[in-house]
This record gives sequence, structure tokens and C-alpha cells, in this order.
Amino acid sequence: MDQNQVIPRTSLLTAPLGEKQVTTVEIMEINMQPGQIGGLHLHPCPVTGYIASGTAIYQIEGEPPRILEAGSAFYEPAGVRVAQFGNHSQTEPLKFIAFYLLNGPQERIQML
Repeated sequence: MDQNQVIPRTSLLTAPLGEKQVTTVEIMEINMQPGQIGGLHLHPCPVTGYIASGTAIYQIEGEPPRILEAGSAFYEPAGVRVAQFGNHSQTEPLKFIAFYLLNGPQERIQML
């Protein structure tokens, strides 16, 4: 392999964190069954993520829902109410990777 070969990079997401301090990143793989929807919740810390396979439905409270295909990235700001995040497909599973940007010991999620 040519060591000078260009390595392609594609920007998937830029998430403004403001003045937040991050001391730990916790990365989790999350799997949802067909049609499974998570309820109203918020995250005390910012969360970014990547849809590894399947199709997600994502909705911040008060905003229209978004459909996220495999390869999409998302951002859930700290303290913002998420109306739904779940598997948009009734037949295929959903797998996504969540990156929790923690500042010391924190909960990852609060169900409302």
C-alpha cells in the first residue's frame, strides 16, 4: 500500500458543546427491536451518536421527527427533552453507537 495515499474523511456531525467540560467519554452500543421506541427522556450530559444499522426515528420535543438512516450521526444536547428515539422499522432491528460526554460521575439518561 502506498503510504502517501490520501485517506478519505467525511464529516458526519459538528455538535457545539459550548463551555462544557468533558472528563470521560463513555461509548455504548444500543440495540432496539423492530418498532421499539424509547419514551420521553433527557440526558444530563451531551450525547452524540452514529446509526450503525437500521433506521431510527429521533425527535426533540417541540420539533418535527427526523428519520436517521444507517451511517447518519445525531446529537442530543444536555438537558433537552427528547420526545422519542427509537426503531423506525417494524421489521428490522436498529443498532446505534452512543457517545456520552460526561463531566465526572453523571447519569447517562433520565426517563421522564
